[in-house]
Amino acid sequence: AAMSRKRLQQLVDSLGRSAKHFNKNEVECLIKVFDALVAKSSNRFAAVGFDRNSFRDTLHSAFGMTDDMIMDRVFRTFDRDNDSCISVVEWVEGLSVFLRGTLEEKIKYCFEVYDLNGDGYISKEEMFQMLKNSLLKQPSEEDPDEGIKDLVDIALKKMDYDHDGKLSFMDFEKAVRDENLLLEAFGPCLPDIK
Repeated sequence: AAMSRKRLQQLVDSLGRSAKHFNKNEVECLIKVFDALVAKSSNRFAAVGFDRNSFRDTLHSAFGMTDDMIMDRVFRTFDRDNDSCISVVEWVEGLSVFLRGTLEEKIKYCFEVYDLNGDGYISKEEMFQMLKNSLLKQPSEEDPDEGIKDLVDIALKKMDYDHDGKLSFMDFEKAVRDENLLLEAFGPCLPDIK
């Protein structure tokens, strides 16, 4: 059901403040897009928002994402209250960083996506999981895992400034500030330029 004009206005006003990279017109458009997408999806949360599958479909069709593991992590990063449903507020605030975030915000976001167990570090195992998942397998390779282990070692050498064998947020942030290309080092979790 489309929301009332008054409710829409209130939402636009509050999101205009919290999603600081969008102006009010953009916020209103994003709310309408959200409503339209939710209306055509047949998920069990349809009254409140996106479930994981509808969100994944949207990431795929709108932003060209194909990696299931990464899309799942993006879902969890958007889903601030962990209720397995993305509300309109989580949608607009999430997109604000996803599409227009400052470098600082994007570093935070990517780190969160890559920190699979949420312990505040990106461990060797987590890097391995993500790289294994995002690299194309070459049929000729005897043991592709070896190559991935090498990549993990290279990433650690380059990014682990305090040499504790894992990446803290400070390690990650420093590495990305020195070399912006490292922002998505462990898998594409931001929209492509299009």
